[in-house]
Amino acid sequence: MTAAFIRPDIAALRESPIREVARLGMGQDGVIPDVIPLWFGEPDQPTPDFINQAASRALAAGHTFYTLNRGIPELREALADYMTGLHGVAIAPERVSVTASAMNAIAVLMQSLVGPGDNAVLVVPLWPNIEGTVRIMEAEPRAVPLQEESGAWRLDLERLFAAIDARTRLILINSPNNPTGWLMEREQQRAVLDFCRQRGIWLIADEVYDRIVFDRPVAPSLLEIADPDDPVIRINSFSKSWAMTGWRLGWITAPESFAPVIEKMNEFNIASAATMAQHAGIVALAEGEAFIAETVARYGRARDLVYQRLGAMPRVQLVRPEAAFYAFFGVDGMPDSLAFAKEVLAECGVGLAPGCAFGPTGEGHLRLCFAASLERLSEAMDRLETKLS
Repeated sequence: MTAAFIRPDIAALRESPIREVARLGMGQDGVIPDVIPLWFGEPDQPTPDFINQAASRALAAGHTFYTLNRGIPELREALADYMTGLHGVAIAPERVSVTASAMNAIAVLMQSLVGPGDNAVLVVPLWPNIEGTVRIMEAEPRAVPLQEESGAWRLDLERLFAAIDARTRLILINSPNNPTGWLMEREQQRAVLDFCRQRGIWLIADEVYDRIVFDRPVAPSLLEIADPDDPVIRINSFSKSWAMTGWRLGWITAPESFAPVIEKMNEFNIASAATMAQHAGIVALAEGEAFIAETVARYGRARDLVYQRLGAMPRVQLVRPEAAFYAFFGVDGMPDSLAFAKEVLAECGVGLAPGCAFGPTGEGHLRLCFAASLERLSEAMDRLETKLS
């Protein structure tokens, strides 16, 4: 039988190499015993009970119907209050839209902002799904790589600005960065914001790891320096800070004039985020600060262990991450990170993400998620030592 038509650019989309490795290490009902899964970007701990109980109460109260496209007013108000308190600038609820995850937010934004012939400038290495959303819209993802210099990741602003042309519709910067742990400081944020103001292009700030920072309570946010009507769209998520990856709940903060666009696109994509998850999100915001503080302290100890152990292995080059919960490390003599990650899985029983998943600049690296217990990480380091020494 002749195959029905599929758009060529969709058929050509590459499967995530992270998923390719993970599938090898996962059985029918989950991870195969004795594999230490450090491939995905999620905590090894379940969502805290006070959030689960909030969802249960919402279900018992009958909150199982459609909501407004942009989310229930109570959650949007809670998010506005949370950001106002955290960043010290007034954020109006009218600027906030709830989405079914940060991934959904990115997809909605790309559907709204780029099309055939356009380009989107992305600071890389970067979570691969973001580039995929640009390609789906038949636009060009234009990569500007971070550079590893003197034991740190750095962004060359001249190189970033040189990538912009008349077809550029947006710049997307993920800070804190997945996979490197790089953090964009205020001086560079101001320079990029001023550039986008002058050129009239959107600046999308993916700040989903903003609370997972090891030398301050919160990462520098573009919300703190942008005017309400600036061309800045900020993405965030409940997944990382509140251990809610499976809940699929995120939000967008944008100029109020952009809200009708998100409302319309939410209608065509999801209608709205899951109702009981939205009610649980209100409680996460109200009662989650102690959990976040405890979690970040735990990740800090995990980072120190991984940095010490991995950094001592002869084949490894590792920059100490400033934020997020990843070690993104180079390996001498590793020409193919996907093949090597499969070898590590087969020989060591440790699941890692291949660097090629994060774009060509990620090749030669592996990513390890250290949002795990010290016991599990210590065992992983013991296993990796034979392969990386």
